[in-house]
Amino acid sequence: MKKSLIRMFILLMATFVVISGCSGKKTDSPDSAQGGGTAADGGASKPVQVSVFAVQESGIDIPTNKFTKFVEDKFNIQFKWQINPSDGAKEKRQISLASGDYPDAYLLTAYIDEFSQADVLKYGQQGVLIPLNDLIDQYGPNIKKAMEESPEMKALVTAPDGNIYGLGAYTECFHCSYPNKMWLNTEWLKKLNLQEPKTTEEFREVLKAFKTKDPNGNGKADEVPLSGSTEDFGVRIIPYLMNSFIYDDDRNYLTMSSGKVQSAAITPEWKEGLKYVKSLYDEGLIDPGAFTQNAEAFKKVGENAGAEILGAGAGMHPAIFVNIDPGNTRSAHYNPLPPLTGPNGISYATHDAGGVTSGAKFVITNKASKEAQIALIKMVDYMFTPEGQTNAGTGMKGIDWTDPEPGDKALGEGVKPMVKTIPTKEGEQPHNAGWSGMGHFYMPKEYRDTWVQGTDIYASDGYERRLYNATLLYQGHEPKEIFPIWSVWIDPTEIDEASMLQTNLKNYIEQNELQFVTGNKDLDKDWDAYVKGLKDLQLDRYLEILQTAYDKLAK
Repeated sequence: MKKSLIRMFILLMATFVVISGCSGKKTDSPDSAQGGGTAADGGASKPVQVSVFAVQESGIDIPTNKFTKFVEDKFNIQFKWQINPSDGAKEKRQISLASGDYPDAYLLTAYIDEFSQADVLKYGQQGVLIPLNDLIDQYGPNIKKAMEESPEMKALVTAPDGNIYGLGAYTECFHCSYPNKMWLNTEWLKKLNLQEPKTTEEFREVLKAFKTKDPNGNGKADEVPLSGSTEDFGVRIIPYLMNSFIYDDDRNYLTMSSGKVQSAAITPEWKEGLKYVKSLYDEGLIDPGAFTQNAEAFKKVGENAGAEILGAGAGMHPAIFVNIDPGNTRSAHYNPLPPLTGPNGISYATHDAGGVTSGAKFVITNKASKEAQIALIKMVDYMFTPEGQTNAGTGMKGIDWTDPEPGDKALGEGVKPMVKTIPTKEGEQPHNAGWSGMGHFYMPKEYRDTWVQGTDIYASDGYERRLYNATLLYQGHEPKEIFPIWSVWIDPTEIDEASMLQTNLKNYIEQNELQFVTGNKDLDKDWDAYVKGLKDLQLDRYLEILQTAYDKLAK
């Protein structure tokens, strides 16, 4: 089920977000984000009233949350919360805006719901969302510093008219940025005395051995050589395999050459890649369920009751298809297989922004008083500091994290450890000390690299190190040019058209992929008709819109 996979990703993102310190991209100290003024410091004694639309995750009660109380005291705010559960949050946000009865601000969780680029432009130009530029200049020194150190973040939040109508979650998740990984059962390799495959044909031979040589030793031909599922987070098998023939972004199937956006899905290389995938399918080396099953069904393959049956699984991380909890017996069997090299020497890896999105999770509306605007931007500016981000996203210091101890090792190689998470004890109630995803704002790679991780990559406390190390095998395999669809701003007059074309083309490509691989269509007889179908769906017009948006971004 898609929700189960999203929850798994959320758990990883929330668990692996901690403080960055003196190394890498620095931000100002928390003390540089001044509060809204309290009676104690000589400021206003009456709290600023602020109404906020928020999404509440499981295990968190926002009104009584310890971080909520902390920021209320620090910035002299009295929140009037409009609390919404995760399910239906997007619809409720849209209803509140359409009704005109909306709050001073929206403080969302990006992986649940956020304002899209189209939303930002629409409501910004209507005047519903106020520009934040002046507020950031006057009261957001840490936001300004972050945009200087991560100029790509500034590009993400700056609309074509030059205004910043909202701020997103800038989360540089290293292992997420190379999502399409392959995890190979290396215990089976050892048992069958096989070498790690490096080419597409060597991979075929390994899968054939997994299918025919009884590596699980139960005397049955029950092995599943290769499987995956149909959802997100790198679980689709075709992109990993296709990347040995032509770059597959597993998104909209776009490539770049000399600054020009093109479609990979109409090229001879794409056709050759499909022929290879079909050949594996025809030999029974690919689980047919990989093209139809959800995450729950995929995990049943990896966690098959009784004999271990999975030879290789596609996924951003192995917890998608095997248990990684203490006491697990199979997790360590699956290790990352670097990108394969195809017959023409191609060896790509899908690469994207790794959790960075182009929407806005925090906006201020035209209902907010000037005092509320200032208090809100100061509060968010605090979350652009290492301490503020960690208290917000992970939980308060002393409750959910503490200072490292001698001998602790940071995730990043050669990086000074700056924070150590405090594990929750078995049976302990949620601490309700942080905002989790609602508090995610600025988490560059340097930030994540400074928190303590165990050195045993197969233990639960070393899992992120395992993913980090695995991702290093994929780093550098991306093409020199990638179309940054997550960051381009499409002209407001063309957004609806582009969205419709994107959906129609993506669905058509993926439906035909499956038909070609399973034999319902013939790659030789039906290829020209397939290409014509893409043209009829206005592929050229879609590429024209994207090219225009890219050219504006590149200026």
